[in-house]
Amino acid sequence: MQIVHTIAEIRKLVGPARAEGKLVGLVPTMGAFHAGHLALMSRARHECGFVVVSIFVNPAQFGPSEDYQKYPRDQKSDAEKAEVEGVDVIFAPSVEEMYPEGFGSYIEVVGLTETLEGAVRPGHFRGVAIVVAKLFNIVAPDNAYFGMKDYQQLKVIQKMVRDLDFDLEIIPVPTIRESDGLAMSSRNVYLDTKERAAATILYRALEFAKERVLEGERYPAALEAAIRRFIEQEPLAKIDYVAVVDPDTLEKLEKIGASVLVALAVKIGKTRLIDNNVIFGFKEGAFKTPIPL
Repeated sequence: MQIVHTIAEIRKLVGPARAEGKLVGLVPTMGAFHAGHLALMSRARHECGFVVVSIFVNPAQFGPSEDYQKYPRDQKSDAEKAEVEGVDVIFAPSVEEMYPEGFGSYIEVVGLTETLEGAVRPGHFRGVAIVVAKLFNIVAPDNAYFGMKDYQQLKVIQKMVRDLDFDLEIIPVPTIRESDGLAMSSRNVYLDTKERAAATILYRALEFAKERVLEGERYPAALEAAIRRFIEQEPLAKIDYVAVVDPDTLEKLEKIGASVLVALAVKIGKTRLIDNNVIFGFKEGAFKTPIPL
């Protein structure tokens, strides 16, 4: 496995792989690898002949009061984990390489970015869209792999790819969870022992929501209120948002139909965690497979 830091270097490596007829897979990350990242790499390795993993903590997607400076970084450990997964090359550019002096171009993905994370983190998806678009242009992958834990991000990227005619396929990979249900996240390292136990409230709230829907709840407002009451039982939890929305458009629903997305953002102490699940409204189809994205 090689580690490169410049656009010229990664293009020199990808070009010959493509000339040999290999399918190129890209796993965009911000590093601090956990089992969720490794699942993306494993899927890419299974499906592609040449696998690129990018590591770039993207300042453009962090707000001024967010954790850009303290976001966990451990490139040595990341490299060791990626090599075990059979990754061919890590692309780890500097901020200056990705955003050279005078940089001033951005992408606005309208329609999916005004709600949920977009509503509480202004400019976040603008930053996500430009860095992902740049990675697509730099690597020119055939497939790019994204986790479903960041569901809204996944939908935004899919829309950008459709709207801008990128010649690649976005491959969604299901959320990887700890044994107690907590979704894998690089930010989990911020949690102390008590907070780590409290953080399971997100997964338990999603399971509670699933049961309510399977029992016949069809009104989003009532379901949101019930989820809020459930989460508020945990003293360390502070709700940022609870949303019951259409899984394709992320818009509010008048009534729950065949499927619904429940999305949560909750602070446990000072650590902000997100989680989600697509719930199917009919027991025989519930949670067996994700809906087509």
